[in-house]
Amino acid sequence: MRLKLLAKVSRREGTAISNRTAHAKALTRRGYAPGVHGPNGNTRLTDYGKQLREKQKAKRIYGLNERQFQNMFREAKDLRGNSGQKLVEFLERRLDNVVYRLGFSKTRAAARQVVSHAHISVNGKTVNIPSYRVRSGDVIQVRENKRAKGVWKGVQEVVAKREMPSWLTIQSADWSGKVTSTPQATEFERSFDPQLIVEFYSRQ
Repeated sequence: MRLKLLAKVSRREGTAISNRTAHAKALTRRGYAPGVHGPNGNTRLTDYGKQLREKQKAKRIYGLNERQFQNMFREAKDLRGNSGQKLVEFLERRLDNVVYRLGFSKTRAAARQVVSHAHISVNGKTVNIPSYRVRSGDVIQVRENKRAKGVWKGVQEVVAKREMPSWLTIQSADWSGKVTSTPQATEFERSFDPQLIVEFYSRQ
C-alpha cells in the first residue's frame, strides 16, 4: 500500500520521488497527476503554483517535513551566496542522503532507516540521526557488527559498480565512503528548480 501511495505522489510531482521500479512504471503508464478527471483534469499552474510544486517535490524527494525544510531554507538564506545552491548543498549533506548516494541503500527512506537503527558510523563514531550534516573529510562506514544483517546482503557488489558523485569516494571492500569536498548544485542531476523554491519563500 505504501508503494502505491508513493507512486501517486510521483505522478503528482511529475518525477520519480523514489527510484523504485513502481514509480517509473506509474509515470510511464499515466504521466499525469492523479485524480478522477484523468489526463484532462490538469489546470494551468500560476507562478505561485509552480513554486509550490517545486518546494513540495524537493521535500518529498529528500523525505523532509515542512518544518525541517523551512528551517533548512532559512539557514541557507542567512548565508552569503546563492540561497538555492546552499539549500541543495544542505540537502545533499544529510547523512541519510549520503548513505543513499554511496549505494548502501536503494532509497533515501531505506537509508534513513539504517541510520536510525545505528548501522552507520561517521569517523568511527555511531551516528543515528538521519539529518546529521556531513563535512569534507568525513568517513561514513557500515558498522562491522551490523554487516551480517540481511539488509546488507549483496550491497558490496552493488556499491562496487555504482557511479559516485564527484564529492564522494567509495571503498567497497571496507564498507566505507568518504566525503572529499562540498557538493555543488551543478554536479548532479536535479529534478527540481531551487530558484523557484527561493521565490516561493520570498513571498512569505
